[in-house]
Amino acid sequence: MKDKLLHTPEGVRDIYSTECAVKLLIQEKLHQVLKLYGFRDIQTPSFEFFDIFNHERGTVSSKDMYKLFDKEGNTLVLRPDITPSVARCVAKYYKDEELPIRLCYIGNTYINNTAYQGKLKEVTQLGAELFNDDSIDADAEMLALTVECLLEAGLKEFQLEIGNADFFRSLIEETGLKNKEDVINLRTLIENKNMFGIEETVQSKIINEDLKEIFLKLPELFGSSEVLDYAKKLTKNPRALKAVERLEKLYEIMTLYGFEKYISFDLGMTGKFDYYTGIIFKAYTYKTGEPIVTGGRYDNLVGQFGKDCPAIGLAIVIDSLILALSRQNLLPQIDSSDTLVIYKSEYKKQAISLANYFRKDGINVILQLSKNNMDLNDYLAYMKRMNIGGLLYIDNDTEISVMDASEGSIKKVAVKELMQG
Repeated sequence: MKDKLLHTPEGVRDIYSTECAVKLLIQEKLHQVLKLYGFRDIQTPSFEFFDIFNHERGTVSSKDMYKLFDKEGNTLVLRPDITPSVARCVAKYYKDEELPIRLCYIGNTYINNTAYQGKLKEVTQLGAELFNDDSIDADAEMLALTVECLLEAGLKEFQLEIGNADFFRSLIEETGLKNKEDVINLRTLIENKNMFGIEETVQSKIINEDLKEIFLKLPELFGSSEVLDYAKKLTKNPRALKAVERLEKLYEIMTLYGFEKYISFDLGMTGKFDYYTGIIFKAYTYKTGEPIVTGGRYDNLVGQFGKDCPAIGLAIVIDSLILALSRQNLLPQIDSSDTLVIYKSEYKKQAISLANYFRKDGINVILQLSKNNMDLNDYLAYMKRMNIGGLLYIDNDTEISVMDASEGSIKKVAVKELMQG
């Protein structure tokens, strides 16, 4: 039983020591980028009423949520997605604001899905949401923000794949398909680029032959901006053409940012969540099969909470980003900045005085009473295990043993000399 208590449930894990320091460092760097773009922090609860994330909102399936109940019997869920929570807040706290609202967050999401075996069910997301702006310029800003964040994280090679949810929806509307399960099935097949499944599905439905041909070609409509020209030749649907034209204008703005080399298009991208209404995007990099960033426009979601306003957002999956950086040997190095002060009991006053002196100067100090059964070599080994940068060993009145981990040598320094420089 005791051994079992040492383990975590499937899909969650502990993050500690250097790995935790790396994660916090990356989050801090990305958060700074969001602040440079004018985004302000918001925190929402880890669990909310089930209706915030129900199927009508277009978020994850009910069976994939972790559910619990409060004393009144209300169904609560651990948030599977943070965007609906932020949308709720905007409808509540910014109901009368008509000009743009920029909010950002860092938080964990929870998805209880058996299909996630071997994957984390709890992940950390860093995201940004822009409300009250339906312009292409707002779309471009969020894409530029994504690129800036990935560059700041240390990635050198990645690709931002962009689609438009309205392209697929306009074609579905043209088919006249009413059965929601048929639409979800077709969307999934297209997302997975399952050519045989798509052909079998469309052939079994009463659909115009030209439309069938477009659906069969959707999985192939990915690549550079030339794909957009080709897509316009496949359909005369005004709404679909408008969706493609928006992507063309978006690409023009991305060239002004100088980020066009990171951009590609995928008109077979239909969106993970039903609430997406316009552009949708995912960022990929080498040595990880999962997107490290997802995002898109959701102009109708906030309206479900009582405020009609357009919106677009992005979410960076910090855990996936760190995995990619690790596999590409791009993780930042954590400096061994802490200093360990070891003192014998009779020199407690000197040790506390020394620790206070250095802490006031902004130096991290670990103050530790010496153990009788350990000598200096034991503490040097401890420094390596705990990634501690320096050691001060106080065992007499006049001198202190000093060691810098980067140098590896020990020297004796007078107390007055140490505190002077």
